[in-house]
Order: sequence, then structure tokens, then C-alpha cells
Amino acid sequence: SYPKTGSWKEDKDCCSWDGVECDNATRHVIGRDLSCSWLNGSIHSNSSLFLLRHLRSLNLAGNSFYPSLISSEFGNFETLTHLNLSYSGFNGKIPYEISQLSSLVSLDLSGNYALIIETPVWKRVVDNLTLLRELLLDDTNMSSIRPNSLMNLSSSLTTLSLHDCDLRGKLENNILCLPSIQTLDLGSNFDLEGSLPNSNCNSNSSLKFLDLSYIRFSGELPDSIGSLKSLKHLNLYGCKFSRELPDSIGSLKSLKRLNLQYCNFTGSIPTSLGSLIQITHLILLFNNFTGPIPTSLGNLTQMNYLDLAHNSFRGLLPLSLLNLPNLSTLYIHNNQLVGPLPSHVSGLNLIHLSLSSNSLNGTLPSWLFSLPSLEMLGLDDNEFIGEIGEFKYNSLDYLDLGYNKLQGSIPRSISRLVNLTYLYLSSNKLSIMLEFEIFSKLKNLQYLDLSHNLLSINNVTFTLPNLTLLNLSSSNISEFPIFLKTTTNLEALDLSNNRIYGQVPRWLGDVGRNSLSYVNLRANLLQGPFPTLNFLNLQYFFVPNNSLTGEIPFLICNASSLEVLDLSHNNLSGMIPKCLVQSNVLSVLDLRMNNFRGTIPTTFAKGNNFRNINFNDNQLEGQLPRSLANCRNLEVLDLGNNKINGTFPYWLESLMKLRVLVLRSNRFEGQIGNPKTKFPFPNLRIIDISNNQFNGSLPSKYFKYLKAMTNVDESEVGFKYKRDMYYQDSLNVMIKGSYMELVRIQTVLFTTIDFSNNRFIGEMPKILGRLQSLKGLNFSHNNLTGYIPSSFGNLTNLEWLDLSFNKLSGEIPMQLAELPWLEVLDLSHNQLTGRIPLGKQFNTFDNDSYIKNLGLCGFPLSRTCNNETKQPPPLTLQKEDNLEPENGFGWQAVSIGYGCGVIFGTLMGYLMFKFGKPKWIVRMVILEQHIMLRRLKNNAYRCGGRK
Repeated sequence: SYPKTGSWKEDKDCCSWDGVECDNATRHVIGRDLSCSWLNGSIHSNSSLFLLRHLRSLNLAGNSFYPSLISSEFGNFETLTHLNLSYSGFNGKIPYEISQLSSLVSLDLSGNYALIIETPVWKRVVDNLTLLRELLLDDTNMSSIRPNSLMNLSSSLTTLSLHDCDLRGKLENNILCLPSIQTLDLGSNFDLEGSLPNSNCNSNSSLKFLDLSYIRFSGELPDSIGSLKSLKHLNLYGCKFSRELPDSIGSLKSLKRLNLQYCNFTGSIPTSLGSLIQITHLILLFNNFTGPIPTSLGNLTQMNYLDLAHNSFRGLLPLSLLNLPNLSTLYIHNNQLVGPLPSHVSGLNLIHLSLSSNSLNGTLPSWLFSLPSLEMLGLDDNEFIGEIGEFKYNSLDYLDLGYNKLQGSIPRSISRLVNLTYLYLSSNKLSIMLEFEIFSKLKNLQYLDLSHNLLSINNVTFTLPNLTLLNLSSSNISEFPIFLKTTTNLEALDLSNNRIYGQVPRWLGDVGRNSLSYVNLRANLLQGPFPTLNFLNLQYFFVPNNSLTGEIPFLICNASSLEVLDLSHNNLSGMIPKCLVQSNVLSVLDLRMNNFRGTIPTTFAKGNNFRNINFNDNQLEGQLPRSLANCRNLEVLDLGNNKINGTFPYWLESLMKLRVLVLRSNRFEGQIGNPKTKFPFPNLRIIDISNNQFNGSLPSKYFKYLKAMTNVDESEVGFKYKRDMYYQDSLNVMIKGSYMELVRIQTVLFTTIDFSNNRFIGEMPKILGRLQSLKGLNFSHNNLTGYIPSSFGNLTNLEWLDLSFNKLSGEIPMQLAELPWLEVLDLSHNQLTGRIPLGKQFNTFDNDSYIKNLGLCGFPLSRTCNNETKQPPPLTLQKEDNLEPENGFGWQAVSIGYGCGVIFGTLMGYLMFKFGKPKWIVRMVILEQHIMLRRLKNNAYRCGGRK
């Protein structure tokens, strides 16, 4: 683009001006092309432009007339055949007078995002502009236009482009039947729905370009799609068809570009795709395709771009794909491919290759390191073994070999990759020396991840001036890498889970002075005072599981962008700085397992962003501040194991998002009483007020409104909270008699009530039986009386029940024997009577569940009922004493398996969420971002033209 009017001279014939065309006979100006001429400002109705009454063609595309309206004077160009006002910042309503341009052959108003087309004007356009061959209105607002009116457009129309026009309603299924149509783009009209015809209305269709992306089609893609013999470009992105891709797709022999991503197709790819010998771009990612990748795709010798990622393809990677001579981009990540890569390929000119997140194995063949044009190589999350080969060329920009089983050292030839910006070697068995000779030459490196390997540091200073992310977590290092001193642009630093010993060096405060936002020093051997960092832009700071001492410095108050602060499991002391609770940005404040003293600051700000506050196991005292009620986004509040006093904080009941409340082992007292709001604690799933001095009756009216403990879809709840890759909630909860740490997903799915070790009296309310999602209930060590409610038999998800050390009387309800998941039962030290129920889980409980109930009898107690002789053990227990039962296992094996499952599941959850960001999310985001950037570059809009 350039300012065409800049060369206009008044002393010269205007017909010689740049962008001006005149009639040779009359010398009237008949054409004006000022596209991309840097024009700006409004076009007023008295503009000299409207004096050119003989204009046939007017092109003002690619300028900036915002916030100008389209003047009604445009309607006076009676001879105008071509009008292009696209991408010029016009807004408002299209004037009625535009419909008077009855000679128009081409009208392009696309790219004017604030332009509105109303029904009366549209109707006149349809009726009057009968000569139109090209109509382009992309990105305008046509929300009031009925889609069926499209069928009334000029029969001469060859191009209709209404991309992202907010069209709504049902699309006629004969839309492909416009008699002369060659280009049809209705894509990205998200509220448009319909179906495609099962039969072809025009066997001689001249349609060449078809974009129906994001239209909500119902049913399957019909076989008739194969009759569009002239089609060169087909885009059905996001159309969500059902069933399989029809075999007739292979009949589109003229097709050059086919985009079927996010279409919900199932089954195998039809082998007929191998007949599309002119195709250059084939995109099938994010479907549900299965089976092997057809070898017939190797026939597509014109193929330049092939994307099969995010499906369920199985089997080997066909060698034929790697012999396509024009292939530059191959994405097959996130599938189920197996086996080794071919040992030899020929004629391959790949620029981008991603095979990550499959099950490929074997060694890395030498050709991978010998591709002269390769810029991106993603092989992470497979099962490759052996060593990394020697790099022959320096074209690589992105290299990810993480999450494999690679061994040995990294090749010294990696130093020649001077264009490298992304280097990920995480989670292998590599022995890496972080030394000057290899890394000092990688001046363009931005992302370096060597975590979960065996790393050695040759602590010599070198400079990586563009480094923004460094991850050396779990790499066995014992000191801070000294080259960090020169990383002035660093944004994220992860040195967690290492053996770094001693004090944090002062120079770390100069690292990333204006950019550092993420620091993770979790689980090292750090000692001494709180580290001094540049807090100005810090958003996430993790230093838990160390041995830091002293107080939190007031410099922390400079961290105005801080969102997550985790200082847990240290030896920090002193008061909690007031500025932390006054923050409107801080989301997580985790100070548990320290020695903080004094009272909790009382000035929680209104409109704050707190989601998790954990002060468990400190020396805090005094009463809870009422300002905690300002934390409207609070989900987790853990204040256990302190010296906090006062009565039950009923004012927390209005926190609509609160799902975990832990007040155990403090000095609370008094009655809980009745709710003060209509719907108290609507999302509470874990409440632990054990080991206090609460008294009075159990709060039955609170139990009535615990909606999150009734029937809840756990899969939906679990998915909702899989969102925070930086911090995962965790807390200790009494589970089946032992304290166990729950991590993020578990804190969401577990539903427990623990009121044990208080002074509650009276009966247990029957309404507890409505809490059908409850997994654990503990009322032990109180002064409860009365019967065990039979409604407890409705707690079908209950896994542990502890009512011991009370004064309960009556019989054990038979309904409890029907609970399918009850693993731990403790009714000891009560005044229960009658026969102990038998059946299911009750057959697995021993004497300890019932001792000190002098009126109980029957198995497993030695005391018989009604002078009967001692009964033999239940049949299920007899089988345990014999050989394996018919089905191969008994209750003993089930119990062992269940216990191991809980321990293993908890451990794996802890490792995933406590000690590292979920790798697959980070990998997918980084890779897809890299790919998207490539696509954007390749598809950028060129001023004044179409793609």
C-alpha cells in the first residue's frame, strides 16, 4: 500500500493520475481505484467524489474512514458496475439508496465490522440488483435477515460471500443449487443451522469454492457431496456431522484444499481420499477417526500440508507419507500410532513435523537430524529409546523430545542450532551438562525445559539474552545456575524438586527485573530468610517444602500483580502482613505448616479475588475477621490446627462458591444455631469442625441446604475444576480413621462431614439421609443420643461412618447393610442393642466396629442372640478361608485392591497436581499455539484482495 493521491498534480491531466481511469472518447472519469491509499476521515455527502457521475468502477478498499457512515450519495452513481468499500471502517446502517444501483455487477462491503444490513434494504437489494455476479458482505451484521431469502438473489450470481455475518435460523438445503454459483462462503455464522441435500440439484455444478464452516448441520455429510466435480476448496470446519466420511469424497478430483477439522467424523478414512491427486492441503484434525492411516494417501504427490492430529489412528506410520516430495507440514500428534519410525526415507523436504503424544518406539532414525529445511520437530510423549543423533543443519526453530525414554548425553552439535527458540527435553533419562560450549551459542533460545533428567551444572557465566522460560525441576541440581544472572528477560523460572541448599542468592532479585512473573522453588533444601526478589511483576510465587525462617518482608507488598503465593511447609514466623489480605488480585494464599502468630488481619478488601486461603497448622489466635465475608469467590478456607476462638462463623454461609471449610482443632465454642440466609453453603462439599468445643444440637437446618452433598454428577464437577495448571488445592482430611492429603480433583469430588470431638447432644437428624453424595460421616466423641436414623441407608456413596463414643441406643438399622461402598464402620462405645445386621460390607467388619455396646449380639461378636449357639461366619467369609472362589478372588482381595487403589490414586494425583503443571495441557497449548502462528502467517489478508 502507498498514498496514491500523493502523486496527483493539479497542473496535469487527471486522467494520468494514479488510480484514475478515463473513457478514451469522452475523457470522463469512469474508474477510481484508491484501495490501500492511506486515506482516512469521514466521506461527507458534499465530497467532490460524488460529482463523478460517469463512474463505472469505484474501489476505496483498505482505507480508514472510521467512524464514517456510507453516504446516501453513493446511490446516485447510476452507471456504477463495481463498488468496493471493503475493510475501510464504515459503520452504521447501509443506506437504502445502495439498492438503486441497478447496474451493479460487483458489490463488496466486507470487513466493515460495524456495518448493519436491515431487512428493507436487503429486500430491495435482492429485487433490484438483478445483474449482480459478485456479492461480498463478510463481517457485516445481517442478524435480521432470513436465510431463505438467499435463494432469491440474482440467477447470475457467481460469488456470494457472507462469512461471519451473524445469520440466524434455518438454511435452505438447496443453497448449493444457485444456478451460476462458483464461490459460496457462509462460514462462521454460528447460529445458522440446516442439512445438506441427499441428492444433487445440479449435476453440472460449477461450484469451485465452498465454505460452510461452523454451521450447525444435522445428520451426516451426504454422498451427493461427491457430485461437485469442479470444487477446488471445501471448508466444513466445526460442522459436527454424524457418522463416517462418505466414500464419495474421493470423487472431487479437482479439490486442492479440504478442511474437515472438528467435524465429529467417526470410523476409518475412506481410501478414496487417495484419488484426490491435485490436493495440496488436507486437514482432518480433531475428529474421531480410527483404524490405520491409509497408505493410499501416499498417492497425493501434490500434498503440501497434511494434518491428521487429535484422532484415534492406530498402527504404523505409513512410509508412503514420508516419501511425498512436496510435503512441507505433517501433523499426526495425539493419536495411537505404534512401532518404530522408518529407518530410511527419500526426497523428504519437511519444514514442520509433529508426531507427539503417540506410542511410537524404537530409536530415532538419523534422517530426522538431516532434513535441511526442518524448522519444527515434535516427538514428545512417545516411547523412543536410545540417544539423540547429531544435527546436520541449523534450520530448527522448535525441538521437543520430552517425555520419552532417551538416554545418554545431548549431542554437542545442538550448539549449531542457532535459530532454536524452543528446546524441550523434559522427562527422559538424559545426562545433561549445562555448559558454556553447548548453550552459549543458542542466542535465540526463549524456552528451555530440561526438567526430570540428570543435570550437571558447569557454573560458568554465559548469556541467553532472549530466554523467557527455564524449567530445571526434578533434575538433581544442588545450586542456582549462575548464568541466570544475565537473563534479563526471564518470565518463568522453575527449579522445584531439587537439592538446592542454603540461602537464596541476592542476585536472584535482579533476574528478569521487569518481566519475571512465575517462580517455583518448591521442595528444595533452602534455608535462611525469605528470598528477596523483584516483586514488581510477579504473579506466581512458590517456595513450599523448604526450611525458610524469619518473617515475610514488607517488600512483598510491592507485588501488586501477585495471584498465587505458596509459602507452606516452612518455618516462617511473625505476623501475616496486612497488605496480603488487602489485595484485590491475590487468588491463593497458602501459609500452612509454619509458625505464624497473632490474629488474622481484619481488612479483607471488598471485591477481592481470593479463591483459596489456607492457614492450617500455625499459631494464629483471636477471632475470625468478619471481612472474610468479602471473599465472594472463595472456594477453600482451611484454618485448622490453630488457636482461633469465638463462635461458629455463620456469616460465611453466604459465600456461594465455598466448597471446603476446615475449622478443626481450634478453640471455637457455643451452639451452631440456625442459618441466617435462605440458602446457606450451597456448594459446600467438605466441612470439618472437629476437635473444638461446639455444643448443643446438630444443625439440622444447615444439613437441609447442603445441595452439593445431594445427587451430583461427579464427572461434570470434576471437569469444571480441571482448570488451574499453576496451583492445585490440597488439604488433609480424616478419611477412614487416618489423615490423608487430598489434591485438587479429590477436594472437588469428596464430600465429607466431620463434627467429631465436640460436645454435641441430642439425636442425629433424619435429613442427613438426603446427602446421597456423602462419602464420609464422623460424629464420634460427642454426647449424641437416640437411634441411628434408618435414612442413613440412603447414603449409597458412603465409604466410612464413625459414630463411636456417643450414647446412641436402639438397634443398628438393617438398611445400613445395603450400603455398597461402606468400608469402615465404627459404632463402638455406645449403648446399642440387638442383632448386628449381616450381608454385603457388614460381613467384612470385625469386633472393633462394635465393642463396648453391651446389648449387641451376633457375628462378629462372640455374644450370641436369644441363647442361640454361635453362628458360623457368613458364606463370603468362609470362602476366604478356603482356596480361591469360583470367580478368582474374594473379599480379601477386593479389600487389598481397594486400599492399594486409594493409595496409588492419591499418590499419582499428588504427584501430578502438587509437583508439576499438567504436562499434556502445557504441551498441547504450546504446540497448538506454535501451529496456529504458522497458519496465521500463511493465511494473512492481503490488502485489497481476497484469500
